[in-house]
Amino acid sequence: MSFEVKHLTSTQETESIRLLRTRVFVDEQGVSPQLENDEFDDVAIHAVAYRDGIVVGTGRLIIDTPTEARIGRMAIEAHFRRSGLGSAVLTFLENEARARGIIRIVLHAQYYVKNFYFNHGYCQHGDSFTEAGMQHIEMTKDIG
Repeated sequence: MSFEVKHLTSTQETESIRLLRTRVFVDEQGVSPQLENDEFDDVAIHAVAYRDGIVVGTGRLIIDTPTEARIGRMAIEAHFRRSGLGSAVLTFLENEARARGIIRIVLHAQYYVKNFYFNHGYCQHGDSFTEAGMQHIEMTKDIG
């Protein structure tokens, strides 16, 4: 299956990823819309994944320090999960981080997808915790 992953560049793409994230986080998982939309969207580097011209995946990278960044809001349309699309979005964001001199990535993974991140070289850091009403785990990866 072939996907195109690129930078967010238009207001139309912004709206498409907001709708996708609403479907995944709010509708599927029951996250409050107030928690889903936050102040980091305006400063984050967003990945937009396409399949046949339709937005089917997204994720974002937030630069916290000159050497550390956070990946979050990874959202993949339900019928494209386990297709390699999540890996493509994650790799895109990691490459963006490397290009900016980032050497460490931190993320809060939903507990049920922790193995996805383990399989991409992330390590658990600390105990699980509740965030947005769901179990999460902090994970880190050194990329420098």
